[in-house]
This record gives sequence, C-alpha cells and structure tokens, in this order.
Amino acid sequence: MSNQQTFAVLFFFRAKRNNKSYGTIYIRVTANGLRTDFTSNLDCKKTEWDSKKGHFKGTSVESKTNNLMLEQVKAKLISIFQQERLMDDFLTPQVIRQKFIGDEQENYSLRELIEYHLDSHQDTLEPCTLKYYRTTRNYLYAFLEKRKNIHDISLSKIDFRFLTDFEAFLWQYQPLDLGVRKLAHNTIMKHLAHLRTIINLAIKLGWMEKYPFKSYKISYKQSKRTYLTMYELQRIENKRFTFDRLQLTKDLFIFSCYTGLAYSDIKLLTKDSVIIGIDGGNWINSSRKKTDTILQIPLLPVAAELVHKYEDHPVSQVKNKLFPVPSNQKINAYLKEIAEICEIKKHLTFHMARHTFATTITLSNGVPIETVSKVLGHNRIATTQIYAKVLENKISQDMMELRTKLNVNTENSIVSTTKIKLS
Repeated sequence: MSNQQTFAVLFFFRAKRNNKSYGTIYIRVTANGLRTDFTSNLDCKKTEWDSKKGHFKGTSVESKTNNLMLEQVKAKLISIFQQERLMDDFLTPQVIRQKFIGDEQENYSLRELIEYHLDSHQDTLEPCTLKYYRTTRNYLYAFLEKRKNIHDISLSKIDFRFLTDFEAFLWQYQPLDLGVRKLAHNTIMKHLAHLRTIINLAIKLGWMEKYPFKSYKISYKQSKRTYLTMYELQRIENKRFTFDRLQLTKDLFIFSCYTGLAYSDIKLLTKDSVIIGIDGGNWINSSRKKTDTILQIPLLPVAAELVHKYEDHPVSQVKNKLFPVPSNQKINAYLKEIAEICEIKKHLTFHMARHTFATTITLSNGVPIETVSKVLGHNRIATTQIYAKVLENKISQDMMELRTKLNVNTENSIVSTTKIKLS
C-alpha cells in the first residue's frame, strides 16, 4: 500500500447569494488531487473571518468557541484520513467526508458530484469538452439559486420533477450579454445530457439509488446543416484581403471546404501529415480528434495550393505545423467580417466549411455517399446521410438524365415495334 497520498483541510468563507457581506464557513477536503466542499453550518459576517489564516477573528468567547470547533473538525478529518489510508491505496475526499458525516449516501450533494466529475476527468476530457461541462455546471448552480433559492441540493432529492424544472429554467433563461440569443432546443438537450452523464457517475459510485432519467427522454431535433452554394463559395474564394488575419482565416476555411476537415483536425496537422497516396498524389494522413478515426484524404488542387502557400510560414516552420491556426473563437469572429465583406447572408462559421464539403463539393457532384462518409471520418454512414441534402439543381440534373433515358427507351421501343410490323 502506498504512503505517498496527499491530504489537506481548508476552511473558507462563502457569501450568501443575496447578501455578500454575510455567509457560511465551508470545509474543503483535498486528497490525492481531488477535492470536496461541504458546510460547517457556521455562519458569520465577512468581516469576522480571516481568509488568510482560515479562522475567526478576535478573542471573543464566540470566536474562540468557533475556532475550537474548526480545530476539532480538522483533527477528526486528519484522523479519518490516517485510518482509511491504511485500508485503501487511493483515497478520495468524498470517502473521507462520508466517514466524517457518518452517512453512507444521503448527504452527497449535487455540487460535490459536479466538482468530483470535473476534477476526476481533468486529464481525460478535452479542454473544450470540460468547458461545455463547466457551462452546464454554471446553469445548474444558477437554477438552484434563482429558481430553488438554495445553494446546494442532496442527490437523493434529484428526481423527475427536478429535471423538468431545470429544463423549464433553461428554456426561460436569458443570458446577460446583450445580443446573445436564448438557448436553442438542442443546446438545452445537450446540457441535460451532460447532467445525465454526471448522474450516471453518481449511480456507479453508489451515491444515488434512484435514477431520475429513467422516465425522462432527451430528444434532439434534426438541425439544419447550413452550407455554402458554389456561387457563395467562389465569392469567398476569389476575394483577396489586405489584412493578414482575414486572408489566413479565408484560406483555412477554403482548405476545410475542399478537405472536409474540422477545425480541431486542421490544427493538429503537421508537415508529416502530407504523404504520397496510392495514386501518386498528395494525401492527408491523420486521424479525427473527436473519434480517433483514421483519415486519408486526397488533396484537391485548391487544398494542395494552400498547403504549398504556407509551407514556409514562420509559425509553420517553428512548430512543424501545416498551417498557423488561430483560436477557433478568433476564426469565427473573423468569418463574420468575411461574410459581411463578401455579402454572404448566412451565419458563417468554420464548421460550415465541413457541411459545404459534404454537400456542395462532393455529394452534389456525384461522389458516392460511402466515399464521403470515409473522407469525413464518420463511423456510421447514417451520420453522413444527414449531409445528403438533395439540392434543387441536383434534382433538375437527375430528372433531365432520367428524361433522356426514358426518351431513348421510348424511341427504341417505337423502332422495334415498327420493325416487327414490317416483318
């Protein structure tokens, strides 16, 4: 058994939501890089608490009594840690808290569960995924305080009603930032899916018995995959920008339009990602960051020219990257400028390039859906079928081909009938 386990106890002041000058003293237990917070049930004014020393100020009887209580709490927690580490190679702060409170299940709270999930997945989830979970956490905390008028809630009290109330809260929630739209249906469902993942963790840990999502259905609406028409794509493609940031953004967007690569996949490309393919041409050989699926994509002429354009760029040289890629947030901001300059009325985002590749570049030009699915790195062809929107010009083209075939067949039939009569 390992003796290299870390442990710490911290007391801190947490202000009330409606009164920042008054609050509660919380206990933070940290063990082996994980932490949990729970209340000491001691309330005080903010001015009565010494945040640096972690105890009550003054020499009054009340302050001494409270400080003595905190010392006893700390001593008990240390004792529990020392006892439990002899029986467990890896202690979590939740186990220590459980032993301290003396309740095997009822006292686990939603805040503890959320923070445990974030802490324990810090190194296993991508930063952007962690960011989405933190956003869900913020909505849950706002829901507790604004709708339930509580700071935290026991996991045992999370039921079907809690889920429906949280969904209703998200539907009505208006972000404080001016111009920011209310949450869309699929975004709300995504936050509930995040909560479901967190609740599933609680079930596996034995922190909850009843599964509130048993009767609750998360349903997504098929979102409209917006893409650029060939005319719109060429407007952007033919535009030259004097600002380097806009020109780089345009080039990266066009590269994605002709390869189908997502932003995160382009960012990972190195010079070694370009190989000689089976046809003797340049191919991208990489993997999708999202699914770890192998990607092998022949470079179309436009994409190949962009690779050549940036091969001597200073950032590309120093970092051995195929392109100097700015942050996704900056790129999407610059794309709004590009859309305005090029008079594109659509809400231009970098991911729209992937949709454009699937529809305008490939499917509408007769590339089989199986090939498109492979190039996009989809694990299921059903995912690709979402992109398989039949365009009006494609319908017209297909029907004209059908009309021609039918006319030819009809003429052949007439000729054959005539020959039979003549014979």
